[in-house]
Amino acid sequence: MSRSDYSSVMARKSEIVKRSTGIDFSKYDRSPISFDYDHMMSEVGYSIDEAVEIQKDTNVGNTPLVECRNITRLVRTISELGCGARIFIKDEAANPSGSFKDRRASLSVFHAKESGYEGVISATSGNYGAAVASQANKYGLKCIIVQEVFDSKGIGQPEILEKSRACEAYGAEVHQMSVGPELFYYFLLLLEETGYFNASLYTPFSVAGIETLGYEVANEIYELYGRFPDVVLVTHAGGGNVTGTARGLAKAGAKDTQVVAVSVDLRGLQMASDGDFNKKSFTTGHTGFGIPFAIWPDRSDVPRNSARSLRFMDRYVLVSQGEVFYATEMLAQMEGLQRGPAGNTSLAAAIPIARQMPRNGIVVVQETEYTGAGKHPYSQLTFARKNGIEVKRGDPSENVPGKKIVIPEHPRQMRMVEMDLGEIKKAYIKNAVSRNPGYELMDFDIRFIADDIKEEEEFVKEVLDKLEV
Repeated sequence: MSRSDYSSVMARKSEIVKRSTGIDFSKYDRSPISFDYDHMMSEVGYSIDEAVEIQKDTNVGNTPLVECRNITRLVRTISELGCGARIFIKDEAANPSGSFKDRRASLSVFHAKESGYEGVISATSGNYGAAVASQANKYGLKCIIVQEVFDSKGIGQPEILEKSRACEAYGAEVHQMSVGPELFYYFLLLLEETGYFNASLYTPFSVAGIETLGYEVANEIYELYGRFPDVVLVTHAGGGNVTGTARGLAKAGAKDTQVVAVSVDLRGLQMASDGDFNKKSFTTGHTGFGIPFAIWPDRSDVPRNSARSLRFMDRYVLVSQGEVFYATEMLAQMEGLQRGPAGNTSLAAAIPIARQMPRNGIVVVQETEYTGAGKHPYSQLTFARKNGIEVKRGDPSENVPGKKIVIPEHPRQMRMVEMDLGEIKKAYIKNAVSRNPGYELMDFDIRFIADDIKEEEEFVKEVLDKLEV
């Protein structure tokens, strides 16, 4: 059997990851289920002050906070008397590669340089690839990006192709793959062959880099208005954005700010399915990542994921694809900001949330992203039509993932679906048990699970009793 055989490489994955990150994840383990999350984050990551200084050196962060005055006025015209909170946007498109992912990449690439690695590798089809490539250039490191781009017919989504071009523009070596389970295997093989640093989305370096975003949002609002924001909306996929932003808010003292996670509703589509791959018109920020990573974070490319969204989200809401396209046009035509779909996922939810709040309320959409030809709504909707998806104007509640995209006719039609966090937390507990058959949970496991899902231990015990554990 060859050392490059799939089974051989997967058998060495822990060894490869340890060598490529410099982190011995096993030292934080307590059991198959629990580990010392806080110790790992404090020992491996960077302090907020260190992160700010590192990012300052590569022009990351300190992005504009923009009040959307025109959108706020519109919201107030469709709200009950006295309602219609002020809406702000943290314009992360001002970062070097055009998204908040520069924050996420900055500490990883800095750490790779400080640790003597010659290059960095990341597996991503999103903005993170461009961010890693951009930061690698600033430190004189080589960069490889591995992407899932095509279905089995060789057809790639406009948004992913756009991001491929961005990575190539920064000089990265881009490996494009079709959808399937081979990505992680190939990623591990490249890490082993090159000896490069694993700039994973899910390490403490990555999450610590995002903390500066929440920290800035809290401090900037406080400096302007003498109080912290009431609500911060965060587009949710793998969990890093929610985790890092919430941790940063807390470090600034904004512990009462409500953190609302927002995903595009693509329930019913299988992200790893060749047939469904091109039926989605978004490559991230959707339920295909948001729900699986919430109910079991440790499905990532490192043994213990530092992005643990249920620890930090207060609400989880879904919006439709049509509502995101509508919000994108709204931001461009009312505020003069043409931005990509990821941040506008949260903007779509900000409209109905602001309508329910008093006028003196403060709502912050914590990120925008750059836009380009492949990210534009027209490109995505044209691609959807080519894949047999109906695109129409009307009531967005009629949206059917993979079959019908319904764009609102009026902002009053913008709604959101409130996810039952209790059910999601129960699914997490069920996963913890089913993935470790025969293991008898200890008291510290129950405490860990309670912390990991932001619940009391009694809640965990009740669920375990129903599962007859």
